Amino acid sequence: MKKTSTLSKLYLTVILLVMYLPIFYLIYYSFSSGDTMDGFRHFSWTHYQALFADTRMISIVLNTIIIALLAATLATAIGTSGALLIERIKRRALRQNVLVLNNILMVSPDVIIGASFLIFFTFLGIKLGFWSVLLSHIAFCIPIVVLMVLPKVKELPQSLTDAAYDLGATRWQAFSQVTIPGIMDGIKAGFFMALTYSLDDFAVTFFVTGNGFSTLSVEIYSRARQGIDLEINALSTVMFLVSLLLVYVYYRFSVKPSSKGGVVK
Repeated sequence: MKKTSTLSKLYLTVILLVMYLPIFYLIYYSFSSGDTMDGFRHFSWTHYQALFADTRMISIVLNTIIIALLAATLATAIGTSGALLIERIKRRALRQNVLVLNNILMVSPDVIIGASFLIFFTFLGIKLGFWSVLLSHIAFCIPIVVLMVLPKVKELPQSLTDAAYDLGATRWQAFSQVTIPGIMDGIKAGFFMALTYSLDDFAVTFFVTGNGFSTLSVEIYSRARQGIDLEINALSTVMFLVSLLLVYVYYRFSVKPSSKGGVVK
């Protein structure tokens, strides 16, 4: 048992090193005064100053955040409604088929999804840009929200809603004061997952973005192809810190202190 525990810890340590060492290597060189990652010169905020003085990059950051917030909000509303409707389907075979259709965007390669959206928008005559990116992000975020919310819907006892009706509640009151609070943990999880997926998506966005509009992932890819630019290191460092902040906020929302001093989800 002790040997197994040691091997498990060693395995976990190796995995964490493989995942985080490249990130910390990138962060380390973001503070170098040099222009390349060939060698660290001396500590400097030069690349961060260049980043915050780059109006194009700031505009792209704002575009990315706006797209992510709108996509996550709308996908959460649609996905939550979808999860509630799926649970109301009485025929098991039909419910399973709907779930399969919901999960297609989860298991399909991003390249296929992006190409499909590109063909779809071109066929409809929708100009590639803000709206094409937003609609695409909403579409691939909805299945994520459904998967997060549906288990909470299944766990919600029907007796609670019936009790609300017995006490004279209207359908809206039962929905807003019983159903929504009962599945709120799933809604929060779905929102944060959708937000994360939207923020770091590249493949789908690459296909549906147009001239004059870009997101961080596409911009970083474009700049990286032109050569190493330590401003990208600085930007990646900021993004990494924002990601840590999102994880912390999600943890604070999803984990509640228990009466015995522990935590409960």
